[in-house]
Amino acid sequence: MAIQVGDKAPDFELKDNHGRTVRLSDFRGEKNVVLLFYPFAFTGVCTGELCALRDNLPRFVNDDTQLLAVSNDSVPTLRVFAEQEGLEYPLLSDFWPHGNTSRDYGVFAEDKGCAVRGTFIIDKEGVVRWTVVNDLPDARDLNEYVRALDTL
Repeated sequence: MAIQVGDKAPDFELKDNHGRTVRLSDFRGEKNVVLLFYPFAFTGVCTGELCALRDNLPRFVNDDTQLLAVSNDSVPTLRVFAEQEGLEYPLLSDFWPHGNTSRDYGVFAEDKGCAVRGTFIIDKEGVVRWTVVNDLPDARDLNEYVRALDTL
């Protein structure tokens, strides 16, 4: 079961597409976090969702908010994907141990070996304030994120 609104967001330590270590706790007290899990780089729906975020990036990466996108792809795969699509926000690798962070958030599909489309908006104190979880083929509505962020 996915993490729910009001839950403390599990901390994690993952490598980004440049090999840098990113921890959720790095943002505590500083920024709200939009934590977005997606199945795989280079797939149609995922690419569309991540490029829509790219095209609206000031709403999701600013003085008050940080976007973190997590997949079960390897760091080198995420590096190439980010370069190809012009993604200038952190793409985090939950590749090894495979899917541990996705499991902690309750969005890992064991039968598929990847995360489903889970999004968690986490406030500056590390509490989940909004969430949506969609199945693999179902894209998320970007406007829902914007409305949820506006309530913080």
